[in-house]
Amino acid sequence: MAKRVHRPREDAEFSFILGMSKVPVLAYFTGTWPKAIEPCRVMDLVVGGIVDDYAGRLTAVRTDITRCPAATERYGITGAPSCVLLVEGEAVAHGTGPMTIAEIRKFLDGHL
Repeated sequence: MAKRVHRPREDAEFSFILGMSKVPVLAYFTGTWPKAIEPCRVMDLVVGGIVDDYAGRLTAVRTDITRCPAATERYGITGAPSCVLLVEGEAVAHGTGPMTIAEIRKFLDGHL
């Protein structure tokens, strides 16, 4: 069984996951500094709560800003949590801040 949410440890692993995915990728970027921890935990719960509903149509990737600085820079991430929906490696949608389940569904459904 595939992982529900991938957690790359470095940029090379992030790129590998992107390259292997045959479906769009929801990359949500997280941080470990004090003001980011709680909002990022919220996003963990939200993405974890919807990922099964999008099985086969979406790959979810939890991306730590400090572990994947090249990906963070490439997609213009300036804060955490932030979401980027990638189709064939290209960003088609951006979102910043924690989202509710309804908000993340709306964010995804317009592009899937």
